Amino acid sequence: MIGSRIAIRQLWVMILVAALVLSLVQGMGVGVQTASAAVSSKTIVGYWHNFDNGSGFIKLRDVSPKFDVINVSFAEPTSGVTNGTIGFTPYNYTEAEFKADVAYLQGQGKKVIISIGGQNGQVQLASTTARDNFVQSVTAIIEKYGFDGLDVDFEGHSLYLNTGDSDFKNPTTPVIVNLIAALRSINNHFGTNNFYLTMAPETFFVQLGYSFYGGSCISCDSRAGAYLPVIYATRDILDWLQVQNYNSGPIIGLDDQYHTMGNADFHVAMADMLLTGFPVAKNTNHIFPALRPDQILLGLPANANAGGGFTSVTEVHKALNAIMKGIQLPSYQMRSSTSGFADFRGVMTWSINWDKFNNFEFSNSHRAYLDAITPPVPDTQPPTAPANVTVTSTSSTSVSLSWTASTDNVGVTGYTVSYGSQSVESTSTNAMINNLTPDTTYVFTVSAKDAKGNQSAASAPLTVKTDPSNSGQDTIPPSSPSNVQVVSKSASSVTLNWNASTDNVGVVGYTIAYGSAMIQVLTTQATISALTPNTSYTFTITAKDAAGNTSTAASISVTTDAQAGAQAWAPNVSYKVNDEVSYSGNTYVCRQPHTSLQGWEPPNVPALWLLKP
Repeated sequence: MIGSRIAIRQLWVMILVAALVLSLVQGMGVGVQTASAAVSSKTIVGYWHNFDNGSGFIKLRDVSPKFDVINVSFAEPTSGVTNGTIGFTPYNYTEAEFKADVAYLQGQGKKVIISIGGQNGQVQLASTTARDNFVQSVTAIIEKYGFDGLDVDFEGHSLYLNTGDSDFKNPTTPVIVNLIAALRSINNHFGTNNFYLTMAPETFFVQLGYSFYGGSCISCDSRAGAYLPVIYATRDILDWLQVQNYNSGPIIGLDDQYHTMGNADFHVAMADMLLTGFPVAKNTNHIFPALRPDQILLGLPANANAGGGFTSVTEVHKALNAIMKGIQLPSYQMRSSTSGFADFRGVMTWSINWDKFNNFEFSNSHRAYLDAITPPVPDTQPPTAPANVTVTSTSSTSVSLSWTASTDNVGVTGYTVSYGSQSVESTSTNAMINNLTPDTTYVFTVSAKDAKGNQSAASAPLTVKTDPSNSGQDTIPPSSPSNVQVVSKSASSVTLNWNASTDNVGVVGYTIAYGSAMIQVLTTQATISALTPNTSYTFTITAKDAAGNTSTAASISVTTDAQAGAQAWAPNVSYKVNDEVSYSGNTYVCRQPHTSLQGWEPPNVPALWLLKP
């Protein structure tokens, strides 16, 4: 696990993984857009410790030059898990020294990225307030220290899926929806061509989604596969995904066999799932589409101290030979391609510090391997500039534009509308620019980008003046949401749906208020979580249109279910301290937080469960 700082924690993870392996043995293409990745086509990413956990502290300027990307780990929450505010203070550095070292690495052609989360930095963006706090604080950190991008390393209970949130393409769980919105907002602020967005989830949150999906399976951990909607919704701006192929239990691959970490077989099977795509929870109506090969890295521990599942250099190169050169393993044949992917991006390690501790075996060995592979010739031909930019409508606070599509040898993936220091992204040949000032003149230009990240020249500038504030303002509110119904409820959550409102210019979203809290959604269904058991709530729902008009409210009163007593123990359930379960006529109390697995029945694991008198 990235960020493992406590030796006892590492030992416990290894014990649990060993127990899982033993129990198993005994029991047994949608096309995507591209982000800006302009670093070496054969990339080595390393995490740099902003703390000292016994691996040794390294100044940034002393990092091995074999690394292309340095992930500074970690920025963490400052005000609890759910506030959303993120902070970062350089360890063993003054601010000036740290900024100078970041600039030094960038001057060497390296990219320095801030990583958020890790083992101890859980983040839950359960509200729009938390989302906005996250966007504001992360943006400030990146600007303050001059980072090149953001790495999302949410672990533990940061991400989960509410019951019934079964379609990864249309998530409804607030912590998922708000994270997606936050990442896109941060990316839009910095601009796709100058900003790197990467992710480092555990296998539990990605590949396990082939077998179980937390929003749709019964009695399984609600976190299973919870990264999939985030990856899917940001795949057009995601530079690369580096799943942690370590500290993992056995995972079922596309051959429907369990694969165990620490060998080439595991890495090939895990990468193949991302290169092929897979049905989420084996539901053929919910296919998670393949990522591009250049969007994928293998995540590896630098040595045995860094995490469970250390893989020898020989085994890593066997895996890379299969993935990149098509030299297939006898134990696993890739479904995505048996001829290999020459543009597979590379490897990531936890961590730079542990690599130095291990005499640079990781960086030296894998740099030599990757350098021996001739990278593909990059596409450098930009699209043609958009033409015929015209105004289709104006209001006092918005302007709508359209233009003729650009052309490109590999395909246009989007457009950027720029005005002053601001910009708006569009995937089509039109865009609405909102939040403008009434009676003000703006100059707009449009540029195109292609599937390799090349940017066209800007279009001819177009000057537009917004309407006066008292002219042409839409004042007609949407109709009130109707037929509000309870879809489901539990002791801590309520799911509502309603009939869509109508409006002359279009409804843009709904606000659900209850007490002093509120959430905002884009669809006509929402799950409100973190409620109190056996409590009456009145939920009011209003619709909002593109001009900011708000409808009259619709309301419904709902009483949450009473808290149930001890539930029957079940595998694949996340338990916390003091949870009570029943098993074989006895009641047990949870002693340590964990996710249950077959073979870990309460009588079998007294370290996890205490028999209640």
